[in-house]
Amino acid sequence: MRIDVLTLFPTMFAPMNESMMWKARDKGLLDLRVIDLRTFTHDKHRTADDIPYGGGGGMIMKPDVLVAAIEASLQSAPAGTPVIYLSPQGRVFSHRIAQQLAAREHLVLLCGHYEGIDERVLQLAVTDEISIGDYVLTGGELPAMVLMDAVVRLLPGVLGAEGATALESHADGVLEGPHYTRPAVFRGLAVPEVLQSGNHAAVAAWRRVQGLRRTWRHRPDLLLRAALSEDERYLLAQFANEDAARWLAARQGEG
Repeated sequence: MRIDVLTLFPTMFAPMNESMMWKARDKGLLDLRVIDLRTFTHDKHRTADDIPYGGGGGMIMKPDVLVAAIEASLQSAPAGTPVIYLSPQGRVFSHRIAQQLAAREHLVLLCGHYEGIDERVLQLAVTDEISIGDYVLTGGELPAMVLMDAVVRLLPGVLGAEGATALESHADGVLEGPHYTRPAVFRGLAVPEVLQSGNHAAVAAWRRVQGLRRTWRHRPDLLLRAALSEDERYLLAQFANEDAARWLAARQGEG
């Protein structure tokens, strides 16, 4: 996969030379190109922004600079290559979107800054807008890094353990269960016996139950789109009954 990142602050992407991202690049699975938008400016001051028409605070990134950068990245790109503007007004990023993007050969990520970008860039060159949450950041650089990390780890061969991504939280709409490592007992808290049993089927079943329990407690909204068996739906009903009993006992204790 090739990813072009268009930014005014290329040095912010130094962390992309570490950990999994570096391994993906070292294996030849990722061609990451961080491109300085000021390369496409036309004056000696390398101006990439200007004051907004109609007044108001902040500066707006210039359309000629941004469109030139996008068109340069698309020169050798396959038809239909996504051009993604990282924006708080975009659709909220999810694991499902990451899976869709991981199937692409080439992505172009546009990082906004200041007050935003000229609307004509969206009309002429951007194919999608993506947000990483309902909050505002200084620019699109951090969201771009979040998106890249989520996408690149899904590329075949990037992670060492075969099938590791299929077992992670959000992969099937259910969070992961608890994780443990040595020592077996730490400050009086022991690792569950089933995880030390060597019975792989029992371990897998325990992890699934714990993942369902954790999802029910922390992110029940995910269960609306999870593919659950009849047994798993029965478990969720049990969790609901347990919570109801716990709530009732607490209310009675207050009385």
